[in-house]
Amino acid sequence: MIAWLPHLIVAPILLPLLTAIVMLLLGDRRRWKAAINLGSSALGLVLAIALLGSVHSHGVPAVIGVYLPSNWDVPYGIVLALDRLSALMLVLSAIVGLCSVLFSLARWDRAGVHFHPLLQIQLMGLNGAFLTGDLFNLFVFFEVLLAASYGLLLHGSGRARVQSGLHYIAVNLVASSLFLVGAALIYGVTGTLNMADLARKIPQVAQADRGLLHAGAAILAIAFLTKAAMWPLNFWLVPAYTAASAPVAALFAIMTKVGVYTVLRLWPLLFSAQAGASALFGADVLIYGGLATLLFGTMGLLASQHLGRLAGFSTIVSAGTLLAAVGFGQAPLTAGALFYLLSSTLAISALFLLVELIERSRQAPSVLLADEADELPFPPDPLQPAHDVNLDDEQRVVIGKAIPASLAFLGLSFIACALLIAGLPPLSGFLAKFTMLSALLNPLGLGSPGAAAGMSGAGWSLLVLIIGSGLLSMIALSRAGMRYFWAPQDRLEPRLRIVECAPIVALLIACVWLTVRADPVMRYAQAAAESLQQPSQYIDAVLSARPVPNPPALTTIGEGSR
Repeated sequence: MIAWLPHLIVAPILLPLLTAIVMLLLGDRRRWKAAINLGSSALGLVLAIALLGSVHSHGVPAVIGVYLPSNWDVPYGIVLALDRLSALMLVLSAIVGLCSVLFSLARWDRAGVHFHPLLQIQLMGLNGAFLTGDLFNLFVFFEVLLAASYGLLLHGSGRARVQSGLHYIAVNLVASSLFLVGAALIYGVTGTLNMADLARKIPQVAQADRGLLHAGAAILAIAFLTKAAMWPLNFWLVPAYTAASAPVAALFAIMTKVGVYTVLRLWPLLFSAQAGASALFGADVLIYGGLATLLFGTMGLLASQHLGRLAGFSTIVSAGTLLAAVGFGQAPLTAGALFYLLSSTLAISALFLLVELIERSRQAPSVLLADEADELPFPPDPLQPAHDVNLDDEQRVVIGKAIPASLAFLGLSFIACALLIAGLPPLSGFLAKFTMLSALLNPLGLGSPGAAAGMSGAGWSLLVLIIGSGLLSMIALSRAGMRYFWAPQDRLEPRLRIVECAPIVALLIACVWLTVRADPVMRYAQAAAESLQQPSQYIDAVLSARPVPNPPALTTIGEGSR
């Protein structure tokens, strides 16, 4: 293992923490805080990419980095563990966080106090949740990111944000309480909260205590699945995400993926086929709960007219697809789900940012702020009725007026988001869904004769829902596109800023990159999925970690003279 890797693992947690502290000390210096926030987020992305490269080696089954911040023996001390899955999530959160910060610089960072420190604390909580190796510190980082999300959701004030924010806070406080109850039950049975140590001890739990263990795991799962937006625990999501400001909603697109990540991390680790009497505990809940969530999200898409609600229900569709796919416990299907996680999260984040610009285009152009006058990429140019221009001597229209650049940008970006969310070719959303469908049709291996005939009813249901949800999502998004871009007449060209357009372009370019580089990304996802389904290497790496020996005591001057 690379010598510097263990020390770099803690950097994604320390960097946003130190950045938030520095920004709090700066007081009201908004421009300084904005520059520091942007620079720290960019550095965080570089660190995440470096960590991803360090754990991914071709031909190596798994490279696990373990760091002991307290320098105590496992399983008593705090453990941070980095593998392919956690590195992938670090990169994803860094990309979304950087784009959210950049978009907020247009105006949203001025809508309230402490926006920049709260966003960095949010990133700290996300990174910590992806890296931690024990349940208690997972709870700690959950509370860190949730505490920051409360402030970010209320950022900008307003009745809708306060109302949905109070609901959001209440639901997450209940989920956090259940988290503690479930963790306490599991600790009472096993005597540990270290994830790797739990995986080793669960098969050895006495039969008399097995019911208590399952009760604790079920209560813990309710907390995770509430955060992962599984039906019927997802009633809070759409109102909260719709009411949030655009950069906050874009960052929240990865919040539900934290719940999905915990399921991906814990379920194959604690309840694998080697877990004895607890093997595959809760698999049916994941599969059928995911299917219900997918169906509910699709129906919500069809029933929605507002773009923000469309983006919110798209988040639920994404969560349902991932949960159902994970429940099957097949590495090829999990690999396709990981690819879909990347594509859908980036696309939904871009759509949340796009919603504000599209809504602004439907309204009268706002008055520019003093510092915005020279930063418009597209100068305002009122659209005139066609009969006023380009007429011949007989007053017939010769040519139509060209589509303004800003409207063309919004329209093309919306089309790209729609294709990605619906899973239509040629972008990465289609490749992700095609990979999952291929895994479902070939559960015994690619090209195996009779493989499709052996697929269960749940597998066929997921296959039908993946295809059907894509079709119905495309109908809902196309209907919204016609309503927002086709039907309006004589609309003034919206005013857009480079700092608002650049994050959307970056997110969509990332999706295009996933399409072009689909083969290496899928190989990485396949390796990550196989590591999840065979957790022995993760367990051995964590349990074999040893504290760094203390340096020898220095000899005092007096002792040296003797």
